[in-house]
Amino acid sequence: MHRKIAIEEHYVLPSMKDQMPTTPFWHDDYSRDVRERMADTGEVRIREMDEAGVERMVLSLGGTGVQDELDVDRAVQRARASNDALAAIVAGRPDRYSAFATLPMQDPEAAAVELERTVRDHGFKGALVNGYTSIGSLDTPAYYDEPRFLPFWQRLEALNVPFYLHPRNPLPNQMRVYEGRRELIGAAWSFAVDTGTHALRLITSGLFDRCPRATVVIGHMGELLPFAISRLEARVRHAKAVKLEKKPSDYLRTNFYATTSGNFHTPSLVATIEQMGADRVMFAVDYPFERLQDGSSWLDTAAISDADRLKISQTNAKRLLGL
Repeated sequence: MHRKIAIEEHYVLPSMKDQMPTTPFWHDDYSRDVRERMADTGEVRIREMDEAGVERMVLSLGGTGVQDELDVDRAVQRARASNDALAAIVAGRPDRYSAFATLPMQDPEAAAVELERTVRDHGFKGALVNGYTSIGSLDTPAYYDEPRFLPFWQRLEALNVPFYLHPRNPLPNQMRVYEGRRELIGAAWSFAVDTGTHALRLITSGLFDRCPRATVVIGHMGELLPFAISRLEARVRHAKAVKLEKKPSDYLRTNFYATTSGNFHTPSLVATIEQMGADRVMFAVDYPFERLQDGSSWLDTAAISDADRLKISQTNAKRLLGL
């Protein structure tokens, strides 16, 4: 068993746990358990890490972060306060915790400033942003391929840290397809659809031609992209609006990492390694929505080479995050 670095693991402050969005189709006991574990960064979490062979967690703010805050100034203030609180948590256990910043993407310049502040002042390892950002209303999204975000990406590139694009539920006005089947909302299906589409927007916009060293991390075994990129590539080469220096699959291999968060499925892991390379896959669990022991035990016995297992368990994260 390799000691592992888990990089998509969530927290909230104890004062925030009852403000987390509810998911009415979850069982009540599961919802309570998630809330309690999310708010604990002390003995319970550390004990579970020890039992599962997880050496280090990279913590990030759970829920929607600040992406659903409609007041821009309040989003900036909330992000800064959350990051300072997280820095204090990490400072209490620097041997076991690292951190990703939450960012107020409502204001791209403020987001860039906050990213740089957390990296330089707190030693954060990058940022995790919970999907698109609401602008003006919950039905009006900003996606990060838009031209106004280019200076943010340039700052991220200069800081040499990754951007973890984490899922968020679909826009309220795009829920019709889930009516009567709300169990498909969230991690079961809609997260992958929304986040995978967002990642493809980044690729087809030409962002990585402008910022060739920008790095994006996507969870849940790549949000289905390793299995869909060939089909996309075959079709967008006929699209007049898409003008790229490389093939979409090349950007997936050079500008993206995938993690195993919440997707402990060996055939999917093997296919992701085949498409992206073992150097571009990292271990994650999606705690507390998933159990640390489940993810760790699965990776320890997955039918892959020991060399690849070591890379995924820790080596790739150490290299990317400078651990």
